[in-house]
Amino acid sequence: MDQWLRNTNVVKVLALIIGILLWAVVHMEDSTLAGTGSNGVREEQISNVSVTPKYDSSQFYVETIEPTQVIVTITGKDAALKKAMNASNYSVELDLTNISKGEHIVPLTPVGFPTNVTVKISPSSAKVIIDEKSNKQMPVTVNVTGIPAVGLKAGQPIVKPNKVTVTVPSANIDAVESIRADVNVEKAQSPVTNKARLIAYDKNGKVMEMVAINPAVVDVEVPITSPFTTVPLQLKLVGEPPRGFGVASFVQNTDKVTVYGPQDVLNRLEYYEGPSINLVDMKEEKEYSFNLDIPLRNKVTQLDPSKVEVKIIIVPSVTKTLEQIPLSIVGQNDGFDTKVVLPEGGKTSLIIEGAPALVEKVKAADAQAILDVSNLPPGRHELSVSWNLPTFIKKAPQQDLKATVEISARPTNAAKR
Repeated sequence: MDQWLRNTNVVKVLALIIGILLWAVVHMEDSTLAGTGSNGVREEQISNVSVTPKYDSSQFYVETIEPTQVIVTITGKDAALKKAMNASNYSVELDLTNISKGEHIVPLTPVGFPTNVTVKISPSSAKVIIDEKSNKQMPVTVNVTGIPAVGLKAGQPIVKPNKVTVTVPSANIDAVESIRADVNVEKAQSPVTNKARLIAYDKNGKVMEMVAINPAVVDVEVPITSPFTTVPLQLKLVGEPPRGFGVASFVQNTDKVTVYGPQDVLNRLEYYEGPSINLVDMKEEKEYSFNLDIPLRNKVTQLDPSKVEVKIIIVPSVTKTLEQIPLSIVGQNDGFDTKVVLPEGGKTSLIIEGAPALVEKVKAADAQAILDVSNLPPGRHELSVSWNLPTFIKKAPQQDLKATVEISARPTNAAKR
């Protein structure tokens, strides 16, 4: 070995080899530390990092954030950068907790990055517009679409709850016109029950996006029934209380009824005839109470309500004479003249009977005395007077009133000349 080291050629070769090795080592370090400063620090960029606003969402609404994404540049040693790049909980925060309603420029804050790296955000701040939230209660409207099965009809929807709380930016609170649920009843044969999502609409019928509805979903039931209509309920009164008694009060708990049945039957209904009540047997001074079934008539399938409650108060009656009641003629032939001969003046009198409070209010103008001359030939005729009197007012007994009329042909134009 000593002999080799004394050989200058061997030493030169060894020096060359060592030099090559040192060059290789230095070159490898330079390649490994590319982008690294003299102190071993380098930087990395993270693009498209979302800006996360921090605020009280129950009181405020963020209208706009500009920009919504930023570039984050982190600087540090290699191990720290790798740790930062692999982290999943970092973010760029926009702290609005102490910001009031309006437009603001707010600095951006890095959150969740390791402490041994330097973080730079570009841009470093964001422009934000925030508004206060307002609440109001609104009724739920149900939009029923589709047509039920043949012969059936969709009834009034039932909504639970029927009112909801709407939360919206204060600037838009008056723009919310309706809260609507859509339910389809196409070809339905039985009630349709759905959980329906609610949507807010403005005055032009457009959907409003910036509206929170609580609850957002409601239960809706749409009854499916026969066609129906609502008409007055007419009770049939038979006879009248005996002499000496009158009806002081007549009260029914409902004066209308919803009638279900074929559409052609409903189209002809102006009122619905209810049960009959016989007044003839009411011979005592008292209150009579009835709970009566309303009968189904003429292909009607259902009534709502199906019963009617009636209270009738009977009291001792009084009488009163109505003077100077004009006699009305009905059924006249256009080719004849008809006039009342007796009683003179064409007026008569009548004694009426009824409950004191009702009789007191009746005047002669409230009573109609009628003479029917239908199909009578020319000449004089004695006719019985028929009467049209106010409700629960009757003619006192033993009054067979008659009148005489004279019917004559009208002169022709030739006879006039």
